[in-house]
Amino acid sequence: MSKRFFSGDYREARSKFREAAASAGARLESYDNAETKGPASEALITDVARLGPDAAAQVLVTVSGTHGAEGFCGSGVQTGSFLSGIARELPHDTTLLAIHAINPYGFAWTRRVTEDNVDLNRNFVDHTRPLPANEGYIELADAICPVDWSEPAQQRARARLAEFGRSHGAAALQKAITAGQYSHPHGIFYGGAAPTWSRRTALAIAEKHFSRARRVAVIDYHTGLGPYGHGEKIVIHRHGSAALVRARDWYGDITSTSLGTSNSSDVVGDLLTGLEQALPGVELTGMALEYGVLSMQETIDAVRADNWLHHHGQLESEQGRAIKAQIRAAFYGDADDWKGMVFDQGIAAQRSALRGLAG
Repeated sequence: MSKRFFSGDYREARSKFREAAASAGARLESYDNAETKGPASEALITDVARLGPDAAAQVLVTVSGTHGAEGFCGSGVQTGSFLSGIARELPHDTTLLAIHAINPYGFAWTRRVTEDNVDLNRNFVDHTRPLPANEGYIELADAICPVDWSEPAQQRARARLAEFGRSHGAAALQKAITAGQYSHPHGIFYGGAAPTWSRRTALAIAEKHFSRARRVAVIDYHTGLGPYGHGEKIVIHRHGSAALVRARDWYGDITSTSLGTSNSSDVVGDLLTGLEQALPGVELTGMALEYGVLSMQETIDAVRADNWLHHHGQLESEQGRAIKAQIRAAFYGDADDWKGMVFDQGIAAQRSALRGLAG
């Protein structure tokens, strides 16, 4: 049963992943985020498992925990990929590289963001140049992240957001909230003022492990958008690019942020684009596999509540525990049917990527 591949917290997930990778014969290495600790003062570590030739021409890269609270999903698929036998399906001259918990702080604390409140999938921008402006977020900032989280204050904030949606449209409201912003460091979907530890680590792993490959496929596992248990194959590559064509050939029913066919807003500073820009000599085909759990409204409200809690609330209060349960439920469908759907689609995507690389 695929449910055994999934875990209840970061520490269990890390242990299962390392045991599964070792049992498959993968070589392991670790990157310790010494800048922070977990809820029980535990070390927060990104693990990398490599299975296959060191100098392979093709590499399949899987990533979990870009948005930390979403790591339950990706970790389960990665662990299961080693235990279920896909490791024995690698084509000639191909390596499987699994990057586990690239944002270990967010995974351990059940937060989307890194230890510096940065959305890693908005952080891969050039911080030496003027950063993108999100005028909608700037206008709505105090309603998106109110300092007061009482019920009357929440009702006022919801009314203001709803009015913006009526005036500008639902897509404009979603973009204002989720597309990313660089103006409010204590807000949500904040892209940061400098590269985070997780960004630096991801690029160091890429340079070491697949910068000299000829062809690379990257699957980045996410949750929080779309129907329950459905894996939307989101491609970030620009319209007209060869990479977008390859992704469509490999995966079939993809959606595209650049074409406006995805549940996701068209974002800047994402991990997949960051890797593509860092590896100009590599033929890279990236895809974010995004699984739905709750409704979009419930998910955004959970993110807003968690942001309030970590900036203004008390984690150990009754309200704090309820908010942490709320955000966990928004990004982790902790039920057997959801886990089965996630795993089956996750492994199918890996097999599609391996066929694409071999082709």
